[in-house]
Amino acid sequence: MRLLQFGKKNDRPESTVAAKSGADKEWIPCPKCGKLVERSRVVKLKYVCYECGGYFRVKTTNRIRMVADKGTFDPWFEGMAVSNPLEFPGYEDKILQAKEKTGLDEALTVGSCKVFGEEAVIAVCDARFMMASMGRIVGEKLTLAVERAIERRLPVFVFCCSGGARMQEGIVSLMQMAKTSSAIARLREEGLLYCTILTDPTTGGVTASFAMLGDVIMAEPGALVGFAGPRVIRQTIGQELPEGFQTAEFLLEHGIIDGIVERKNLKKTIHFLIKSHRSVEGNYADFDETNLQYKISELVTERLHYAQTKSAWEKVKGVRMATRPQGIDYVEYIFDYFTEAHGDRAFRDDPSIIGGIGFIGNQPVTVISEDKGKNPEDYQKKNFGMPMPEGYRKALRLMQQAEHFNRPIICFVNTPGAYPGMEAEERGMGESIARNLMEMSKLKVPVLCILVGEGGSGGALATAVGNEVWMLENATYSILSPEGFASILWKDSNRAAEASEVMKITATDLLELKVIEKIIPEYGGADEVTKEVIGKNLKQEICAFLERYNGMTGEAIREERYRRFRNF
Repeated sequence: MRLLQFGKKNDRPESTVAAKSGADKEWIPCPKCGKLVERSRVVKLKYVCYECGGYFRVKTTNRIRMVADKGTFDPWFEGMAVSNPLEFPGYEDKILQAKEKTGLDEALTVGSCKVFGEEAVIAVCDARFMMASMGRIVGEKLTLAVERAIERRLPVFVFCCSGGARMQEGIVSLMQMAKTSSAIARLREEGLLYCTILTDPTTGGVTASFAMLGDVIMAEPGALVGFAGPRVIRQTIGQELPEGFQTAEFLLEHGIIDGIVERKNLKKTIHFLIKSHRSVEGNYADFDETNLQYKISELVTERLHYAQTKSAWEKVKGVRMATRPQGIDYVEYIFDYFTEAHGDRAFRDDPSIIGGIGFIGNQPVTVISEDKGKNPEDYQKKNFGMPMPEGYRKALRLMQQAEHFNRPIICFVNTPGAYPGMEAEERGMGESIARNLMEMSKLKVPVLCILVGEGGSGGALATAVGNEVWMLENATYSILSPEGFASILWKDSNRAAEASEVMKITATDLLELKVIEKIIPEYGGADEVTKEVIGKNLKQEICAFLERYNGMTGEAIREERYRRFRNF
């Protein structure tokens, strides 16, 4: 989720922090900066250092208190018999010592609770209990909790923290990775939400199983997360690791997690996720249509001198201007709330494609928006709006998640085309676009694609396989740039203006060709003055689109989209 990111990995659990008493205050050292801080102030901040923002590890009871409505947590599957499959000497005594030290039954506590009145299953790993290593009982408790969640049709949230497999249980510990993963697969087949929150540290077999299988994966700021921990990497291959390696921030940059969530926002985030991942009957926002029409009338009168017919080439130049609003600029006027998700879960978070969940009334919608940037630094970062393969894979991941939870999809298209560099070819650009075209054609939820600026080649089509495709009045949509067209066919890129007329790339041309279904007016041209009215008009049109698909079966939605493109 789009939340403030800060903090580094914590070094010590809450229970091992030494305390120092003053006259009337208790002081504890921060695990990040080492300064003595007032315990009561740290507790009020949900165990976050007020000096540096560093995160303390928290015990199970405090974690539950942070997210569960008071008095609603009901623990499950307590008192399971100790397991010692290898008959490892002293293992039972070690377990007993951990129980006495922590007051816990095992490293994992599971149960149900309410979060702002919404029922959910939560599971909490506690590093104080043998570094929250996963043995048979940990695996069994999580599996049982998931199975009960399926029976009761509840979402599951797991706070992950672990040093990895429990060595004393050997191969039986290893098998818990497959067992818990299999249970989560069943939860997913049932269409239920599974989310993980990665806390410090999350490593080894837990990372390689239930921690990384969330429909949504979040992490606390600065948390250490990785399969092989830093010590294992150094000891095994002697590799020195850079500063910040395997932190939550590192994972966000590399597209592995959806976002970083601060503790102060944790309960609200969980509540949002519960609400946004369940099917609802469409109930869209009310419109003040009189006020909207008045604003439109004002704009048309005020900007009548802009309303002359523009040539195709003028429109091409217009959509390339940095001042033209992009899809994300309209989001605030269309959706009552929007939160961003990140990453393709494999390589990187491509900033040229923004994706997330928005609400119109009580209807959650998945939003995909290509983004060129707003300033020179942004342009470079976002490749001038030309996505990399991982950007298309992020978009597809979010669209498939939308289908899983029966959410409509709105795509805002604005790209000169896919990035043509060597790195893109190395990472499989052609395959990523082809995969999107095929998988979007199969989606069983309504897909609306809106060209808000430039629509260039297969890079634009990769997020434009919709049940309906609309264009803003002065947007363009073409097989490639006019310069490229002129260069290929006439060996003269200077004839781009002439090419733009021949190519039939304007909204009017494409409506006539039946390539699009609707033209959205710009009231003299899309810019800072008109973007609010364009956005509010889009909201009205989008709600009408969603209403048309209310009650339609997934198969019918998919068949309609197939027929739309089949007719070309």
